[in-house]
Amino acid sequence: MTKKLDLVTIGRSSIDLYGAQVGGRLEDMGSFQKYVGGSPTNMAVGTARLGLRPALITRVGDEHMGRFIREELAREGVDVSGVKTDPERLTALVLLGIRDEHQFPLIFYRENCADMALCEEDIDEALIADTRAVVATGTHLSHPRTEAAVLKALTLARKHGARTALDIDYRPNLWGVAGHGDGESRFVESAEVTAKLQTTLHLFDLIVGTEEEFHIAGGSTDTITALRAVRAVSRATLVCKRGAAGAVAFTGAVPDSLDEGETGPGFPIEVFNVLGAGDGFMSGLLKGWLDDEAWPKALEYANACGAFAVSRHGCAPAYPSLAELEFFLKRGVQRPDLRNDQALDQIHWSTNRRALRGETRGNPWKDIRVFAFDHRMQLEQMEGATPAKIGAFKALCLDAARAVQADRPGYGILCDNRLGKTALQAAAGSGLWIGRPVEWPGSRPLTLEPEIGPDFGGLDEWPLDHVVKVLCFCHPDDDAATWSAQEAVVQRLFAAARRNRLEFLLEVIPSKVAPVDDMTTATIIRRFYDLGIYPDWWKLEPMKTAAAWKNAVAAIGENDPNTRGIVILGLDAPEAELAASFRVAAAEPLVRGFAVGRSIFGDVARGWMTGKTDDQGAIREMVARYGRLCDIWDQARRDSAG
Repeated sequence: MTKKLDLVTIGRSSIDLYGAQVGGRLEDMGSFQKYVGGSPTNMAVGTARLGLRPALITRVGDEHMGRFIREELAREGVDVSGVKTDPERLTALVLLGIRDEHQFPLIFYRENCADMALCEEDIDEALIADTRAVVATGTHLSHPRTEAAVLKALTLARKHGARTALDIDYRPNLWGVAGHGDGESRFVESAEVTAKLQTTLHLFDLIVGTEEEFHIAGGSTDTITALRAVRAVSRATLVCKRGAAGAVAFTGAVPDSLDEGETGPGFPIEVFNVLGAGDGFMSGLLKGWLDDEAWPKALEYANACGAFAVSRHGCAPAYPSLAELEFFLKRGVQRPDLRNDQALDQIHWSTNRRALRGETRGNPWKDIRVFAFDHRMQLEQMEGATPAKIGAFKALCLDAARAVQADRPGYGILCDNRLGKTALQAAAGSGLWIGRPVEWPGSRPLTLEPEIGPDFGGLDEWPLDHVVKVLCFCHPDDDAATWSAQEAVVQRLFAAARRNRLEFLLEVIPSKVAPVDDMTTATIIRRFYDLGIYPDWWKLEPMKTAAAWKNAVAAIGENDPNTRGIVILGLDAPEAELAASFRVAAAEPLVRGFAVGRSIFGDVARGWMTGKTDDQGAIREMVARYGRLCDIWDQARRDSAG
C-alpha cells in the first residue's frame, strides 16, 4: 500500500530570532531575522525541499508566532495536521548569533513552552499509519510527558511497519544539566541522561549524532567505547558526524577505528554558521535513507546539505532544494563561501523562494489576475483629484479586487504606498498577491520614490509578501549614458530586494520609447540577465505576434528556468484589444496572467473624482470590469489548452 507521507518528525518547534549582525556579541545585536526553528521542524522543512513528503508532530501557541510556524510549514509543503495549537502556552523562542567560526551564542526561551506540552493524546494513529518513517529527537525524551508521546509514536510506527530514526540532538541545558547562559554548550556528562537515552535506543533503526552526542548516549568520552555501548543495546545503523572530517556509518559491529566505517565524500567549504547544520545533514541523510541509497550516497547527500547549512545565515532557510543539491553535486565547489556563489545563490533563491499566500511548494501560481491601481501621476492629473481623494479611491479599488477575488487564490493587486497606503495596509493577510511600485512615475532615466531612500534602505520596512515592482522605460536603441544610468538603479534595487528577501518584478515598456519589432523585448530581457539581474516576475507590454512572445519567453527560459513568470500590462487599452492580446499571450505557459489598471478604473475614477459616481457605484463598475477581464483571461487560457 502506498503511504501518503515519507516521514513524520516529532518534537521541538520554535521561532529562531537570528542576529542580523555577524562578528559581534549577542548583547550588541541591533536587529534579528525571524525563521522557523527547532530540530524536528528544521528537518521537516529540509526534507520537503528535497522532494520528500514530511509531516510534523508538535505544539505551537495560539498566537502570532504559532500561526507563523504553521503558515511557513504549509508554504514549504509540510503536512501540518499533527501540529496542535496549545491555548495556554506560548510558542518556544530562541535567540541566536554568529560571533565567529567557533562561537555561536544562543538562548533558549522554553519555560513551559507549547511544544513541551506535547502528550500522548496528540499522537494520531492514522497519521503514523500513513507514513514510511518516524523521526524523533533527543530533547523530547527529557520529560515524562513528551517522552510518553514519542514512545507512543514509535510503538505505532512499529505496528504499522514504519522505519524509526533518532537524532540524539543533545542540548545539555534542555536536559537541565546546564544553565540558561550555556545554550551553545554541546556536551556535559550526565549518567542520568545516558541512562534515560539507553532505555529507548533499541526502538530505532537509525541513530545519528556527533561524537559528543554518542558520548552521552554511550556513557563514555571515548567515541569507539561509546559507539559500542550503543551497539550493545541497539541494532540500528549508527551514523557518527565528525565535523570537517565528514561522517561515518556502521551497520554492524563497531570496528577499532572510525575510519573503518562507510563514508561519503565531504566538501571543502568555509564555516560561517554551524547552527542548524546537523538538521541539514539529517535532512540529506533521510533523503538517501528513504530512497534506499547505499550509505556512501546517503552520506554524500547529508554532507552536502550540511555544507549548505554551515555556509549560510539561518537554519531552515539555508537548506537546499533538490534541484540545488543536484546542481551542486554535479558542478562541485567553485568557491568555499557558498553563500557568495552567484550561480548557486540564484538556484537557491529561485527554487526555495518564500511561497506566496495560498501557494504550496509544487503548486505554483499558474494563473494570476492582477488589478493594478498603483498609478499616481495619471490620478493626480484628473479633475477634482487630491491626495486624500486618491487614497480613498484606491481603497474602493481594493474593495472591488476583494469582491472579485472572493477569497480564491490567483488574484492580486498593484498598489503604491505614497497615495495608496490605506489600501496597501488593508490588503495584508487577504490572500491577494501584492505588488508595490518604487519608480518615480514617468521617470527616464529611472529614479525612485523618495521613500526608498538614497541607500535603498526603505525596503527594510517592507512586509515579506510585498513584491518590489519597478518600471523602466528602455529600448535597445537607447544611448550608452541612458542605459548606464538606468542599469545602475535596477542593479542596486535588485540587490536590495534580495537582501531583504523580497521578490522582484521588472516592467519594461519599449514601445513608449521607440518603434518595436519581434526581437525588441527579448533583446532587453537578455541585457538585464547579462547584468546578473534575475527578476522573479516580468511585466511586459502586450505583443501583437506569437513570434514576439516566443522570442521573449525563450530569452527568459534560457537564463532562468525557475522564474515565476510573466504578467501582461494593459496600457489603458480597450477591452476588445486586451482580449486579443490575451489570446496571443495565453498560448505561452510562462505567461501567468495580467496586471491591468486604467482599463478597469480609468473612467470610473474620473466620474468619482468629480462626484458623478458614488462609492458603491464605483465599486460595482470596477467589479464588473475586473471580473470580465478575469473571465476573458480564463477563457483564453482554456482555449490555448485545446
